[in-house]
Amino acid sequence: MPFATARTVSLHGALGHLVDVQADVSAGGSHFVIVGRPDLSLREAGDRCRMAIVNSDFAWPATTRRVTVLLSPADLVKRGPHFDLAVAVSILAADGVVPHDALLHTAFIGELTLDGGLRCVPGVLPMVLAAADRGVRHVFVPEPQAREAAMVPGMAVLGLRSLAQVVAELCGEPVPEAAPVAPMSGSRLLSWRGEERLDEVDLADLRGMADAKYAAEVAAAGGHALLLSGPKGAGKTSLAERIPGLLPDLGSEESLELTAVHSLAGVLEPGDGLITRPPFSAPHHDASKSSLIGGGSGQVRPGEISRAHAGVLFLDEFPLFRNDIIEALRQPLENGDITVARADESVTLPARGMLVLACNPCPCGDWSAETARNHCTCKVPQLRDYRNKLTGPLADRVDITRHVAPLRREQHDPFTPPETSAEVQVRVAAARARQHQRYTGCSWRLNAHVPSPFLRDRWPLSEAAQRMVDRDLYDGRISSRGAVRVQRLAWTLADLASVTSGRDVVPGVAQVAVALQLRKGEPLAVRTTAGREAG
Repeated sequence: MPFATARTVSLHGALGHLVDVQADVSAGGSHFVIVGRPDLSLREAGDRCRMAIVNSDFAWPATTRRVTVLLSPADLVKRGPHFDLAVAVSILAADGVVPHDALLHTAFIGELTLDGGLRCVPGVLPMVLAAADRGVRHVFVPEPQAREAAMVPGMAVLGLRSLAQVVAELCGEPVPEAAPVAPMSGSRLLSWRGEERLDEVDLADLRGMADAKYAAEVAAAGGHALLLSGPKGAGKTSLAERIPGLLPDLGSEESLELTAVHSLAGVLEPGDGLITRPPFSAPHHDASKSSLIGGGSGQVRPGEISRAHAGVLFLDEFPLFRNDIIEALRQPLENGDITVARADESVTLPARGMLVLACNPCPCGDWSAETARNHCTCKVPQLRDYRNKLTGPLADRVDITRHVAPLRREQHDPFTPPETSAEVQVRVAAARARQHQRYTGCSWRLNAHVPSPFLRDRWPLSEAAQRMVDRDLYDGRISSRGAVRVQRLAWTLADLASVTSGRDVVPGVAQVAVALQLRKGEPLAVRTTAGREAG
């Protein structure tokens, strides 16, 4: 039978589509054609596959045969060289070299070299996840990426080195020797603050900053966006670096999502397992829009905002970021994902991480209301442009605003040791566990992500607490969006209070009062000790 079908996966962002690679070998002259909306790298697959088959000691179909390959569904744009293995296997099966039954419920992922070797490709994990969702139970991948593919439960993975080894496995023959597959080229892309550095820092290293530390704990407990402002050297960056240490380990679903994003970005090393710790990304303000939001030429790659999914994205000196980047952050703050639109496709990537912003009171960073002498040299237009970004639409989507003041002598208490990150993490983990239980069956996990209609209908505030919110709303001190965020904050404060008190606490007047102060950047009326019930 001169016709056969192998399967692979086409990626559009983090979403995978199962693709039938149908090969037909029939009379009609020596000709190869591949159809079904392939990109340039796929149009070249014919030459790569021909030489890989010949150099693997198999025969290319006779010169009197026409080889036609259809990538189905035909209306879906296909990109990337990972189709090579499926194309070669389907041609060999159509020519009678590989048994058709061996291709059932099996997917093939890998790029071919001219000598028949396999090369690693980015995005193996999301591809295998998509294949598993559509009934595929066996997958062939390049050997170094077998561990990555095996993260998908219930999937039988074969990691091989060459086309000859793949054919031998399909035919039930002894597997020949082959040269090892080289790891994926390119250096590992890490944020400018290394993971080792973050492992060494602890909240106990910071003196003072009681309000800011408490705000960081609340933000971590509910996944809320946080803005830290203050003069240079006050400790904003140091506090932001310690927020990942306040977060608990990722759950299994979050680990798979994040690992799939890193696989798609091409930064997942072959020896890496599931990512279990929340990531931390801190791009420089000179970063391009595509590197931060996602994009690039050819296949769309996740940006820093998606690689920080379920973790922390820290934008230091965020008013210095370009306006188009700041405006692009609106969508993930509202929806938890980011959409990259192209001429022929629109790709949506996950981006539900904590956003932490930091800024100085002025471009030079020397302006301070806390010091006796002000050394600011900024011009009025500079100050105006800088501060406009602090009050724009993005700032309205930030849940918590805190001013970080320089440490004063009277704030330093050498006899009371500050809390460690591990101590705070226990409370944060317990508060998040309460939220996960409350939102069982929902598409969100944390208070910061609850849609406003559900807050209003299923988790409303008490009548007295709602009157407090409405008073600030009608007086213009907060916006309608801000009122929703105050309610989310109140639930997080109630969850933390439940953890420390040992009883169920629902948001009341005390929690809403503190939530309003956190939202508006006001000093806390009552010194809220971390770990005690607010108010």
